Amino acid sequence: MNQKRLFLTYGLVFFVTAIWGLNIVIIKVLVEYLPPQTMTAFRIMMAGFTALITIVLGKSFRHLSKKEWIYTLLGMLFGVILHHSLIAVGLTMIDASNASLILALVPLTTAILAVLFLSEQLTKLRIVGFILALTGVFFIQGGSLSNMQLSQGELILLIAMVVQAISFIFVKKATATIDSKQVTTIMYLLGSIGLLIISFITEPKGLSEMTSASLFIYFLFIVSGIVATGVGYIVFNAAIQQIGAGQTAIFNNFVPFFGLVFSALFLNETITAPQLIGFVFIVAGVLFGTGYIEKTWGKRFKRISNTRRSVG
Repeated sequence: MNQKRLFLTYGLVFFVTAIWGLNIVIIKVLVEYLPPQTMTAFRIMMAGFTALITIVLGKSFRHLSKKEWIYTLLGMLFGVILHHSLIAVGLTMIDASNASLILALVPLTTAILAVLFLSEQLTKLRIVGFILALTGVFFIQGGSLSNMQLSQGELILLIAMVVQAISFIFVKKATATIDSKQVTTIMYLLGSIGLLIISFITEPKGLSEMTSASLFIYFLFIVSGIVATGVGYIVFNAAIQQIGAGQTAIFNNFVPFFGLVFSALFLNETITAPQLIGFVFIVAGVLFGTGYIEKTWGKRFKRISNTRRSVG
């Protein structure tokens, strides 16, 4: 890949992470004016149709095997129905800034689950990463042992983070043999139907309440569903193909940063020193815990070693 195209890819991924950080703030606003479960169902449905358009235009659709269906449906259950339901409910209880920091633990939790269920190696540096991330959670709670009890909203967001990480394990298994865009399309479309059914039970008046907001709220709703969740995923997935999953995943660390910034800018939330310290620890924990630092150092040492051999 030439330098110009590489910088373009980096710029697009960086922009997507900014949009995703902003999306946490948008969802926080949406749940204040629209019924959370019903709104989430239609938001995910919009993202599903956006993804559907891409696979139809790209003609990348094919029939799934029984095993692929099982992994995709499990990914949908954890990654769409449970994850997005819990986020919608949790954001009615806590600040967007805290939510963004908790969700920043997704890559690390995925790495832990990969060690447990995908037989990935647990190294000393990864253990360091897990400890750093837990330290970050400690600071998010205020940096005090007396303040370590999670609020109900924080607990819900923590569960939302864990179930999303679980979904990534199933998605990884499904996408080993099928295009990830098709897997995500199915997950979003079928998951949105599941979310809608749940909303009929939890929010009987949800459909009628969806029509009572201002035009600006509906604008945010469309931006969240189509741009942030739909197009954002497409761009991010394309970047993975261009520069690899490792480099692309590192950009995820900007999401909580933008979540904090936009929470302060648009919701007037106060960003505390312990939150900022927690953010630094979580990012460090993700870099070590996901194996990124280990792989980077390994490549560097290998390059130095090869250079010394060639000189010698």
